[in-house]
Order: sequence, then C-alpha cells, then structure tokens
Amino acid sequence: MKSICIYCGSSPGADPSYIEAAKTVGRVLAERKIELVYGGANVGLMGALAESVLAHDGEVTGIMPEFLVSKEVAHQSLTRLHVVKSMHERKRLMAELADGFVALPGGMGTLEELFEILTWAQLGLHPKPCGLLNVNGYFDHLIKFLECSVEQRFVHQEHFKAIHVDTDVEKLIARFDAYEAPHNSKWIDRE
Repeated sequence: MKSICIYCGSSPGADPSYIEAAKTVGRVLAERKIELVYGGANVGLMGALAESVLAHDGEVTGIMPEFLVSKEVAHQSLTRLHVVKSMHERKRLMAELADGFVALPGGMGTLEELFEILTWAQLGLHPKPCGLLNVNGYFDHLIKFLECSVEQRFVHQEHFKAIHVDTDVEKLIARFDAYEAPHNSKWIDRE
C-alpha cells in the first residue's frame, strides 16, 4: 500500500475524538510511508489529517477544484496540490492516485465520495480496498442501514462484506495490506 485516499469532513464535528482520530491516522500514514491522497483542504478533519501527516514527515497530495481554491480553503503547504476544474475530475484523480480508500467521519460530501468509490468497486471499475474508520460509533447507523439494504436485497452480501470496518487505523491498514479483490471478470487493469 503506497497511498490511501481519505474521505473526511471539512468540519471538525461535534466530538473532539474525530479530530484526534484524524491526527492519529495522519501519524500512522506517515510512519508507514503511505502517502495521503485527500481533498486538499486546510479546514476541519481534512486540515488536521494533512497537518498530522506533514508534521510526521509524510507526503500529502491534495486535489481541489478551482472554485474551492478561490474560497481560500486550499492547504498551501502540501507535498503536491492538484487544482482541477470540477468535483468529478477531483474524484477521478483521487481514485487513480490511491491504492485504497477510507472514510472518516464527515458529512454529505464524505458519504457521496465513499458511496461512489464503493459503487465503482461493485461495478468492477477498480479492485482496491475500501473501508470505514468507525470513530466513536460514528458509522454505526450507516452500517445498520447497509445491513437493512442487504436484507431487502438492494445490496449483495459480498459487496457489503467488501467494506472493511474497524475502530483502529492500524488494524484497518493491516486488513488493506492483506486484501485480495474478489475474482471478477469485470475488473479493469489500471496499471
């Protein structure tokens, strides 16, 4: 695992444990020499995550659309900052540059990015691991919703099981390192 894309909030959230988790994730990525790929912001969990990676001598690639750069939320001290034209281009480039995907607490944008990358995996557009870092039970209701979706036959069990969930970033990365994509003739070789 050379790089992981982290989806997370541009807000710090209500619980201080979210910021602490983002800082821990940043430290662990840097210590393991795993490059952070993220949305490029200097605010909220996103900013805390990037600052932590940089403070521990890690590498950070941010990807931000022009309209957000003009709102002065782009982090100016990253290893690399790609400025793109649209949110669609942002998500495409994040997917190309990452070897895996993790969601930390966040809002609608975080969930939208997570579900798009899960859908791409389901459709066979990438064979990369996807997971949730379930900080202080943040994703408990989402997991229950997905279990209901499986019960109601809108989500296949194998697609639900492909979402790695853990409360510990070290364990989640270990699961990513051991991950083997299911055999699927739809996988597209991107290398």
